[in-house]
Amino acid sequence: MEPAELGRDTAVTSLRVAPGWYTADLAPHWNYLSPSGGVLMTVALRAMQAEVLGFRPTSATALFCAPVPDGPLEIRVEVLRRGNVAAQVRAALSSTTVPGPGLEVSATFTKPLTGPLGTFAKFPQDLRPLRESHEPVLEPLIGKLPFFGNFELRDALPTWQAGLHMPRAGRWFRYKRPPRLPDGRLDPLALPPIADTMPRALREALGPDHPPFVAPSLDLTVHFLSDTSCEWLCVHATTRLTRDGYATADVEIWDEDETLVAFGTQMMLVKAPFSRTLP
Repeated sequence: MEPAELGRDTAVTSLRVAPGWYTADLAPHWNYLSPSGGVLMTVALRAMQAEVLGFRPTSATALFCAPVPDGPLEIRVEVLRRGNVAAQVRAALSSTTVPGPGLEVSATFTKPLTGPLGTFAKFPQDLRPLRESHEPVLEPLIGKLPFFGNFELRDALPTWQAGLHMPRAGRWFRYKRPPRLPDGRLDPLALPPIADTMPRALREALGPDHPPFVAPSLDLTVHFLSDTSCEWLCVHATTRLTRDGYATADVEIWDEDETLVAFGTQMMLVKAPFSRTLP
């Protein structure tokens, strides 16, 4: 299957019948079993961006209220505040074919200011640089999911398949059709889909003897930190605790130049695969 174009597949159209009302038509190319929560978040952020042109995304949080199928979507956007240098926006995204809520997104968009400059996190020394990484051995189910067909992948950390056990996961991602802005920078709205891959860290922590599970997102927060023109991004996820059927994780996204591009956090539901229990 030809790799999908994130920009095309997450494009929104203004209905112009009411302020802040948009539609989209999401193809199934971005599905796990249903669409990636990070991709749905990107759709909502595109509609929000259209309401605050001239601002750039700085932070966003999505609450996943119910599963949303691929196909026609509706996004309702409300600008809460539009100042000189920052705007706060919220959006509700839902399917037009399945009744009920989908996801709610709150975001801050900003314009650059003059201020202190510093990166206080360092690229983890045990992550393999791109030149030393290699293609991962994908689990059978993972290899069949449409979402991963849109990327080239490289392992940045050894996995339990190599006999190691750690509550972390590191992979290099490259969009096969990288979504870029007119000036050549990677579209920052390409970051939520790869940030929403944190369950891999939990799988690494629990090890190969743990029964199979799925971990749908309850929420996802992304901080957009630095622009990049690089094609390869290292997604380094850490899980810190799981209990009572839930797990927490965070993620750093680094580019090939070891620039910290984004940071994210997530709470996920942990359940047996193909359970009918929905988040």
